[in-house]
Amino acid sequence: MSLAQYFHDRTKYDPDTLEAKAKPLDWSRKPPSFKEFRTGETIDLKPYLREAVDVVTEGAIAQQWARLSKFLYCSYGLTARVDSWEGEPVFLRAAPSAGGLYPAEIYLVSAGTPVLRPGLFGYQPRTHSLVHYWSGDPWPRLLAACGEHPALRVTRVAIVVTAVFERSAWRYQDRAYRRVGLDTGHLLGNLDLAATLSDFRTCHWAGFADKALNEVLFVDGEEEAALVAIALLDRQTNPPQTVAGYPTAWPSLGVASYPRLAEGHLLTYLHHASCLDHPPRWDAEVVLPPAADKYNFPFCQRVPMATAPLDWGPHGQELESTLLRRRSTRAFRSEAMDLSELQALLHFTYQPESYGEAGLNPHPDFFARESVSTFLAVTRVTGLEQGCYYYAPQANELRQIRFSGFEQELHFLCLGQELGRDAAVVIFHTANLEAAIAHWGERAYRYLHLDAGHLGQRLNLAAIRLGLGVSGIAGFFDDAVNEVLGIPATEAVLYITVVGQPR
Repeated sequence: MSLAQYFHDRTKYDPDTLEAKAKPLDWSRKPPSFKEFRTGETIDLKPYLREAVDVVTEGAIAQQWARLSKFLYCSYGLTARVDSWEGEPVFLRAAPSAGGLYPAEIYLVSAGTPVLRPGLFGYQPRTHSLVHYWSGDPWPRLLAACGEHPALRVTRVAIVVTAVFERSAWRYQDRAYRRVGLDTGHLLGNLDLAATLSDFRTCHWAGFADKALNEVLFVDGEEEAALVAIALLDRQTNPPQTVAGYPTAWPSLGVASYPRLAEGHLLTYLHHASCLDHPPRWDAEVVLPPAADKYNFPFCQRVPMATAPLDWGPHGQELESTLLRRRSTRAFRSEAMDLSELQALLHFTYQPESYGEAGLNPHPDFFARESVSTFLAVTRVTGLEQGCYYYAPQANELRQIRFSGFEQELHFLCLGQELGRDAAVVIFHTANLEAAIAHWGERAYRYLHLDAGHLGQRLNLAAIRLGLGVSGIAGFFDDAVNEVLGIPATEAVLYITVVGQPR
């Protein structure tokens, strides 16, 4: 068994052991949700959060700041404040996070532009500002750590997304590594879409020399570590054809020999085992497994899912408002949604090439997308029979693989959450973990959860645009999902998204 498979099995929730393994939360030791920089110049981005900046009166530099301000705010800015039962306020952000813990941090790396001086910048969501905490030239070391990724040749600004592991591990222990990947994937989905609103394009990759990239940012690689690097490309100076088709992932070694790990040490061990010691060689060919639809049974019911693209309004105005008002639904009404709404959800999530004419990125970056499968448990969709369906993205159709209603089973699978019972449809992202590891090594576990979170965020935003309720669920009884839905045991469940009529 590979290390990632071992980790996955050890961090499964089981109804017979869940309560015994649960640990009481020590609220006095809850990690802070915001990173503080002890030194550096603070650049306030709030004055630029306006409808428009007049280039004639305020200048082109002010317009550039306004674009960057909107991009960061729509990606990860604070969008609400709620009072928690512990007495401390919880600040909600544009991207969702399990437990409101927000493990991801955003850094900007600049080689020097008319707006950003050379150096390193940390984004501060609480104050919507940047801290210029290092003023040297980081670009040569960034290039070296990323193997001179081709996207870095056409820009002078990059983003690195890191994870502060303890923020999630404080509550979810070792299983937090799954949630860190999912939460970071949510943010990646936002970064891709928010870039459009500011006339940027993002190019993501998750293959880099980990220690070297951490050193670029001056993070320790233990408590905080880089997960994804992103080239921030300016579409006003780079035509669209120069920002597509770059490689995104690189395999790590497989690990078949490891010690019996104690609880609390699995997360760190897997992360370090999946690190790359040397930068990738992007001139070498990375052969991806062929993307192919599954469950092509001759007898199964097939439901075409072709539909018109979702309308995001002129200049993406509805996209911006959707990013900022997105919330995780806490309760559903036990009412049906329409088949046309489900078609629109899946179309936006899995057929992005249809949105190029609307100005969105028709080819958002994923890492091991070909390994991720999607299943739907349908309970209340008008025009669609109850049951379990496989979504075939190439054919853009649903294929029914089990005929049954699942309300009570879904309630159980989702750890007794009523969201699972009352949702109109429950969407499962899974992966053949053994096959993914055979291709990508232990690093596959990162890639799969990043991709599942990215897909989940596109589902989130499409549901909010349609007026539906939606929530992500990362806590479930793993093995019971396969049994109830009738999907092979080789499919590891990564993430659940529930959709329905909000209460």
